[in-house]
Amino acid sequence: MKKLLAIAMSQYGVTEIVGKRHNPIILDYFKQIGHSWVKTDETAWCSAYMNWVALLAGMERTGKLNARSWLTVGQKIDNPKQGDVVIFWREKKSSWKGHVGIFIGYTHDKKGIYVLGGNQNNMVNIKRYPTSRLLGFRRLQNI
Repeated sequence: MKKLLAIAMSQYGVTEIVGKRHNPIILDYFKQIGHSWVKTDETAWCSAYMNWVALLAGMERTGKLNARSWLTVGQKIDNPKQGDVVIFWREKKSSWKGHVGIFIGYTHDKKGIYVLGGNQNNMVNIKRYPTSRLLGFRRLQNI
């Protein structure tokens, strides 16, 4: 977990470039996980970032670009620890859309979850998400 968090934090502040240019760091996340066909940093990249972090940490990963694919890897857990994967729904619970990141902690009232992730306001940062949008937590294993 410490290695995963260290790798994830090393990218803090990486941001999309508005306009015709694209951040080569974000494009490299896609390339290193086997999706070199992606040529724009406007492509949803939370799962690409998560796959890249897991790859470098030597942990299991999905290899897929959809956030909900993270519900199929690792061990399902109910009591997350810092460094576990957290998956949320987006738009509506029945949608295919989602968001994935790394669990940092709960807000004091447990109505929010702090997440370290990519493509959070178009950058790598820590952001609060409502607990009501939670789909699940996963604990990754080393491979």
